[in-house]
Amino acid sequence: MRTVEVALPAGTTGAELTAGVRTWVESPPLRGLVGHFGGDWPAGDLTAVLAGLDDFSARHWDFRDGRERPEAREPAFDLGTVALILDSAAALGLIRALPPPRPRYAHLVVLGGLAHACLRRVAYAAHLLRTGPAVTGEVAVLGSFRPLSRVERQVLAGVGLGAETEVEALDAAVRRSFGLAAPVEEDGHDGGHPHHSWSSRTYRPAGLPPVRVLAAPSSEPERRRAHTADTQRFWAEHVRLRAGDPVLMVTAPIYVPFQHCDALRTLAVPYGCRIDTVGADPALAALPRVPEPTLTPGRYLQEIRSAIRSLRALHATLPPG
Repeated sequence: MRTVEVALPAGTTGAELTAGVRTWVESPPLRGLVGHFGGDWPAGDLTAVLAGLDDFSARHWDFRDGRERPEAREPAFDLGTVALILDSAAALGLIRALPPPRPRYAHLVVLGGLAHACLRRVAYAAHLLRTGPAVTGEVAVLGSFRPLSRVERQVLAGVGLGAETEVEALDAAVRRSFGLAAPVEEDGHDGGHPHHSWSSRTYRPAGLPPVRVLAAPSSEPERRRAHTADTQRFWAEHVRLRAGDPVLMVTAPIYVPFQHCDALRTLAVPYGCRIDTVGADPALAALPRVPEPTLTPGRYLQEIRSAIRSLRALHATLPPG
């Protein structure tokens, strides 16, 4: 029997989004997972529950310890716990790739990631543009100047591509997936450090919307590199978003909940956009076959924590009530 997934927050008003946050956070799959790991459900209103879950997940489900995702440790779990984690992840929307729910979007946004993800997400976006839904505005491919690891560079070399940073990997993926040689427009700013710099390259594939590859600066350059919310916010400042515009985000299934909620916070709340977020379907033949990290129980717990933190950040931007 197919798992019934918990709905992610949707809409543009504070009331709609608050109700969506509550539905996901207070869902039976998340409650059961917290209880299995020895947690008592936090008392108080939704703000207190989110804070309590953030603290609980930091103690029990954070395996990164401040490192990048590929460097996270993998804990050992018994078979019953593994089954519960995978069932919960499926119910919370981190496993199954779903098709876009609308026939038409104002913009399509591809989120960057590790090198294999850059290749697959851009290829999936190219597939969507050729098979539907329709996109009336632009395709935005968002990344940063994060240096690629040795393993990531090897992944790219295995398919005949070379890059030193995430945005270069995305740019190479765009040229490969759309059969393009060079951008028609380039812009950017060298801030003397990758955290302060930005770049923009626009391609115009025949018969398709323009494709812009954008690297964002960090909103906290003294502390960290640009993250997902930085790239979404930076893109929004470079395109004319209108209230009610439907925007489709493409990522990987495991990141859909947290990156969807980031997009609600950075796009839906300030601009009134409607956000749908989908994961690239790993079974699609059009996607390149490249090595990628194994999706382990620890990784699913880590991204459930990411979703909790993103939901908490979203809820903090909403009006009370």
